[in-house]
Amino acid sequence: MRLGSKHTKVDTKYYKIAHNDPNHTKYLTNGLYQMLSNVSNRKIIVLCIGSDRSTGDSLGPLVGYHLSQFKNSSFKIFGTLDEPVHAVNLNDKITEIKNQYHNPFIIAVDACLGKVTSVGHIQIGDGPLKPGAGVNKNLPAVGDIHVTGIVNVSGFMEYFVLQNTRLNLVVNMSKIIADSIQLSTRYFGHQSVNHTV
Repeated sequence: MRLGSKHTKVDTKYYKIAHNDPNHTKYLTNGLYQMLSNVSNRKIIVLCIGSDRSTGDSLGPLVGYHLSQFKNSSFKIFGTLDEPVHAVNLNDKITEIKNQYHNPFIIAVDACLGKVTSVGHIQIGDGPLKPGAGVNKNLPAVGDIHVTGIVNVSGFMEYFVLQNTRLNLVVNMSKIIADSIQLSTRYFGHQSVNHTV
């Protein structure tokens, strides 16, 4: 079972905001919209990684669940509460995506652990994330861009920490992430010259 994650070094674009900041959705939506400028005609895949068997690690499947409730989405979702993507099936899902879609643009979503002052923050950045790195799992890096939610503190007994993360925090963060992805991809799909979010 894959628990935890940490993002790899980002290149040029990076956004981080607290989940209780009143401007969180606007800020994250704008950041994601800017990063989608590289998409062109590529199919957008939202790969939500995690397990519903651990409170802290359920961020990804919850994001996938919320996204699945939207109508007329311009992206394909992998990883929901009904069909989570985790350590056991991650490689298979990546292969399935690559076989099904030519050169897809993958938005990878996962929970991670961090400093106590960063708990409750959502961050997005260029490049892949490395699922399971926070708990020493050797899983493939994935994503053209990544979205991570810092759900608890790293550094000690990570499995236990993830199991004992507050569900309220994870649910709130997952809704913010899902709303931001939905809005940014919708704006991107209806973009015109000089259009801004």
